[in-house]
Amino acid sequence: MVTLDRTAAEQPAHRTFLQQPTRGYRVFQGFNALILTVVVVATLYPIVNIVARSFSSEGYIHAGQVSLWPRGFNVTTYKAVMTNSMFWTNYRNTVVYTVVSTIVALFLTTCYAYVLSKKDLRGRGLLVGIAVFTMFFSGGLIPNYILVTSLGLKNSVWAIALPNAISVFNLLVMKAFFENLPIELEEAAAIDGLNTYGILLRVVLPLSKAVMATMVLFYAVSFWNSWFGAFLYMDHSNLFPVTVYLRNLIAGATTATSVGISLGADSTAAGANIQSVAIILTTLPILAVYPFVQRYFVSGVTLGAVKG
Repeated sequence: MVTLDRTAAEQPAHRTFLQQPTRGYRVFQGFNALILTVVVVATLYPIVNIVARSFSSEGYIHAGQVSLWPRGFNVTTYKAVMTNSMFWTNYRNTVVYTVVSTIVALFLTTCYAYVLSKKDLRGRGLLVGIAVFTMFFSGGLIPNYILVTSLGLKNSVWAIALPNAISVFNLLVMKAFFENLPIELEEAAAIDGLNTYGILLRVVLPLSKAVMATMVLFYAVSFWNSWFGAFLYMDHSNLFPVTVYLRNLIAGATTATSVGISLGADSTAAGANIQSVAIILTTLPILAVYPFVQRYFVSGVTLGAVKG
């Protein structure tokens, strides 16, 4: 009984000792919280400012009076942009280009990475070297343009999808992920009668959901934000993605009238205001999708040891 009482008396002190962080750890927590707060503020400020500018009048924007809250609140530009047929045509093109290009890129990257993950493959070093070589050297703009034109890919989705189908960084990340999968699983599937394609489809890919989701987001964001390829290989405005539409607005190459936007009596809502509206409408889908895929980043990009 005495032993039990002494043990019971010692337990609160032990718990209190565990719950008390050291002074150095408290300093680290405070410093860490301060740094993260600064990073969050620096990241959110431009977004909040763009949203405020999109709902503000042009005069307040040019006067530099719009910071975190709209001035001269108006939604005329939103109505004008969202009723503009060319904007939605380019928006539809962006969706099509992104979906097709992401599917092609994911298919080719997966096949290439799975092949490179086989350490007993003959010529594996050469294939890896070819991929890495393209990270530092390219054919150049003019040869690429001549190649795409000679293949008849201009004014089609393939002019965007094929030249950028494989990102070497994504390829190496996926290759490392495949190498960390237990080889015993593939050997067991081979004993059960599966061929190489069956092992990839029925064993490897179901275990690679994290890295696949990460690659989908990486490629989708890259193709969604890309504008130079379409600007280079598309000759007609109805084939442009919305990023080219946005680029023309920001660069001042077009005006509200030339892109077919009618603002009615409120002609002050133009220029910087319409650029902000286009930015918000362009980035909104990516901002909506990102939170659902973010949870796969740690397991998809940070590759650890095989868990036994």
